[in-house]
Amino acid sequence: MINPFFKNTGPFNIEKLLSKVDIKNIDDYKKDKIFDIKDLTTATKKDLTFFHSKKYSSLASKTNASYCVTLENLSHFLPKNCKKIIVSNVLLTMANITKEFYPKSIVDDFDDTAKDISKTSFKKKVKYGKNVLVGKNVKIGKNCLIGHNTIIEKNVIIGSNCSIGSNVIVRNTIINDNVSILDGCVIGKKGFGFFPNKERNIRYPHIGIVIINQNCEIGCGSTIDRGSLSNTIIGKNTFLDNQIHIAHNNKIGDNCIIAGQVGFAGSSTLGNNVMIGGQAGVSGHLKVGNNVQIGGGSGVINDIPDNTKVMGYPAKNLREFIKDNR
Repeated sequence: MINPFFKNTGPFNIEKLLSKVDIKNIDDYKKDKIFDIKDLTTATKKDLTFFHSKKYSSLASKTNASYCVTLENLSHFLPKNCKKIIVSNVLLTMANITKEFYPKSIVDDFDDTAKDISKTSFKKKVKYGKNVLVGKNVKIGKNCLIGHNTIIEKNVIIGSNCSIGSNVIVRNTIINDNVSILDGCVIGKKGFGFFPNKERNIRYPHIGIVIINQNCEIGCGSTIDRGSLSNTIIGKNTFLDNQIHIAHNNKIGDNCIIAGQVGFAGSSTLGNNVMIGGQAGVSGHLKVGNNVQIGGGSGVINDIPDNTKVMGYPAKNLREFIKDNR
């Protein structure tokens, strides 16, 4: 289970589970039970996963999941012991299955369990400002500071020696030791995942969390979305400038420095020691290697190998960029 906060209502009989989402081609597996839904890498033989893009074929070929929701033209990449559930729209099917396992993950309303911190057990162990609210199932370590008008909603773990600024909202998040979150940040809200529909857009449930590792700083006004079927992770000793957006499922490495107004689309991975200049953009489902430098204002739309400097749109090797712009 990737989110220790959402309750899993499984296991489900596979036939009953799929019949709820209008799939009825699984008569041979009536007695099988599915305990959880996970991505290709973390799924076990008790789980169901999904495979929707050839880009993930190498991961699909090694998955340990017992069932996989996929397309007909991708099914041959899966191992023989993984039973294929062929559909026309993988992500929409997975959204409906996720709702069955985690029915509360689709809702992101305000936390009505939150109380003034002065009425909780934290009043003696935390130094706090005015109008601070804390929800249920919250843990806070030693020597922490929380600024004015901040809300630590339910399902949050904060380590020791952390500083949470004013006007911050945190939910569905694990913050490790020695982290600073500056004023105006929103951490752990659901990501921008939905299926466009003329009558009513269909939201994708987000059952992941945000994990911020040791010694990080998150700049003012930044937003970090929790993951959908995996977690959004910020590596240790990584510093984010102001007004940065990190979408669902991104994995940011250790010792990264990211300047202001950089935006990340979902499900990309950054290596360690990456430096990104201001107002750059990183598209979704990309892999940026270790020791990469990305110039300000660049648009990254392709994978970038280790030890590379890039700039421009689309981002290209720095020497090529300089040559093309003389």
